[in-house]
Amino acid sequence: MPINRVHLTFSMLHPLYDALGFTWRRAGGLTIEGYRHVNEKPERFVQSPYYYLLSNNLQHLRRRIDLDGAIEFPIFEDLRKEKVTDYLAFVQTFGAGSVQGMMGSWSTDSIGGFSEDMIAALMRIQNHLAMAAKMAVLGRLANNMLTTYLGGDAGKRVLNGQIRRGDGETIRAALVMGDMRQSTVYAEKEGRQAYIDTLNEFFDAIAAPFNRNGGEIMSFLGDGFLAVYPCGRHKDPSKVACEAALSAVFEAQRRVSALNEERQSRNLSAVRYGIGLHVGNVMFGNVGLKDRLTFSAFGAAVNEVERLQSLTKKYATEVVASQAFSGYTDCEWGTLGEEKLRGVRQRFTVVSPKPATAASRVADIFSDTETDGLSEAEQVILLHRDAKKFESRLQVDRFRP
Repeated sequence: MPINRVHLTFSMLHPLYDALGFTWRRAGGLTIEGYRHVNEKPERFVQSPYYYLLSNNLQHLRRRIDLDGAIEFPIFEDLRKEKVTDYLAFVQTFGAGSVQGMMGSWSTDSIGGFSEDMIAALMRIQNHLAMAAKMAVLGRLANNMLTTYLGGDAGKRVLNGQIRRGDGETIRAALVMGDMRQSTVYAEKEGRQAYIDTLNEFFDAIAAPFNRNGGEIMSFLGDGFLAVYPCGRHKDPSKVACEAALSAVFEAQRRVSALNEERQSRNLSAVRYGIGLHVGNVMFGNVGLKDRLTFSAFGAAVNEVERLQSLTKKYATEVVASQAFSGYTDCEWGTLGEEKLRGVRQRFTVVSPKPATAASRVADIFSDTETDGLSEAEQVILLHRDAKKFESRLQVDRFRP
């Protein structure tokens, strides 16, 4: 069959994207585009054949593109440039009452367009195509939901079968614990919705960098978060993990500073925070009730980084770290003091980074990647590129496979 273009769009459950589109062209291969959630339907969609089908409760629409006459939909002008002669669009739900479904179109550049037999064949495979697409989408939906609520690595572990209480392993990791200061004051002063908005702005600014250079947000704890950078037990992998965590800290500080400037323009108070950094062995797995589990990192090192983070209040500084963590970095550090952490036998030397030199060395790692407005596929490519760039700058072995 002389198909020169196929487009399939699937609705999906995802915190950022409302749908995912795949377009295949005979001349250009496959492209993928994520469609973000928006308050109002974009004009591009409202003026599309798909919107016409949905609005009129129709299942398919066929139009000859090569015939003279007014352009019914803007996309037809683009299709004419691609020498398309005939176009068949369709809408297919994934079952009665389902809000999930598929929209698609078939195009040909054959002289005379599709024959009636071709149209009949395309209509016959529609249900089978929807069934195959549903199976593929369900797997992606499961992955999206687990990634959203558990994190990428934890989500993969659950999908791979680590679902029983006690399933897990012990790993070595650089640890980051962050917390927003005076959250109770914000909640009482701003009200429920304004406080939730502030909390989301805070997490967007401070937590996002740790998901972008090899780390993973393991959990959000009220107004705080725990991020991990898994690594091996040798010096080079530990150095990569700690350097990556530190670079994300400086990026987080830059982003929170920008957020506070923007909040000041809205006559809102600045958000304050504390970050603790540590490295050690953590248990990584399922804990909880037999029928209600959470997948997280826990153990002595997690307790220690939590205690370290709380010392940012005592020393009136935004970032503190253990000497064990600082020893794996090339940053300049200042010693704050010796501390006996609550519930921990050994004393800890507590240090704080000197940002003047460290920030200039690591901040540009993030400056090359701006994901606003990019498709999901483009973001994956950029993340992979920046991860490679980060490794080459540090000139050490990668700490994660």
